[in-house]
Amino acid sequence: MPLLSVIRFFGIIISLVVLGVAAYLLWAWYSADTVVDSAGNVVRLRDDWWLWVGLVLLVWSFLGRFLIPFLLAKGDNRPSRFERSGGQNQDAPTGTVYVEEHGNGVPTVILTHGWSLDSTAWAYAKEDLGGRFRLVSWDLPGMGRSKVPDRGMIALEAFADDLLRLIETHAASGSVVLVGHSIGGMTIQTLAKRNAEVFARHVRGVVLLNTTYTNPLKTMILSNLMQALRKPILEPAMRLMMVLQPVVWLMAWQSYLSGWTHVANRFGFGKYVTRSQLNHVSLLTTRNAPGNQAKGNLAMFDWDATGALSGL
Repeated sequence: MPLLSVIRFFGIIISLVVLGVAAYLLWAWYSADTVVDSAGNVVRLRDDWWLWVGLVLLVWSFLGRFLIPFLLAKGDNRPSRFERSGGQNQDAPTGTVYVEEHGNGVPTVILTHGWSLDSTAWAYAKEDLGGRFRLVSWDLPGMGRSKVPDRGMIALEAFADDLLRLIETHAASGSVVLVGHSIGGMTIQTLAKRNAEVFARHVRGVVLLNTTYTNPLKTMILSNLMQALRKPILEPAMRLMMVLQPVVWLMAWQSYLSGWTHVANRFGFGKYVTRSQLNHVSLLTTRNAPGNQAKGNLAMFDWDATGALSGL
């Protein structure tokens, strides 16, 4: 996820540059130099291509999201949905977390999503598994509908405490299966490192999706470069996002409207992705507060759970 955050940041910059070029071309066309012709009339020396290119870039800056998915993704047979149902806010160690429950089967499966997303990312799992299992999905602190008193509660240890509360709440009906994507898998490993006995008592199985066991900068593509950039660039940029959150949020929405957020998030998928999936992820990464996202990324940089699951 940190790499995608960097790519999305560059997407925001490119989107703003495109918007700036559009504004410059339109202004240059409007305020072109004037001359007086042989008849004494004042005439502006306008190049109409400036107008048309400026208009095209301006339209792209605010409507590109409708075009970009058609260029980068395939059509949908099963659109990814943002639907929420049966959810409620529950008290948790970090504050208040939003939890949904679906199905009545066994075992209970607790789904923990990846960073910058929310529990709607499990739309397909709810459709495919809800008839056979009891599914519990929740929004991580600071994401979706979950709230935190302050960004100080956005940390892997805090997430693990919230997950423990969910396990204890649902373990009365039998053992649970934990499923974690990205930082969700890191949350599970954090809990295992701190409370291994919980797994012996209550956890029947663990599924880890696209996650890691240590600082993701060490295990991702271009790891050497990303680690070299951590102190001089990545960490200062994340802290600046926290300070300037309202401005960064506005910039992020403009990038989403232009489609550049979709371009950036395309790198997070495999060979194939559908248009609704690409738009779903792009909207979630835009809608969630950038300051909270930055705090979570910083938390990952200092995290390590090597061997947490090996003794279970």
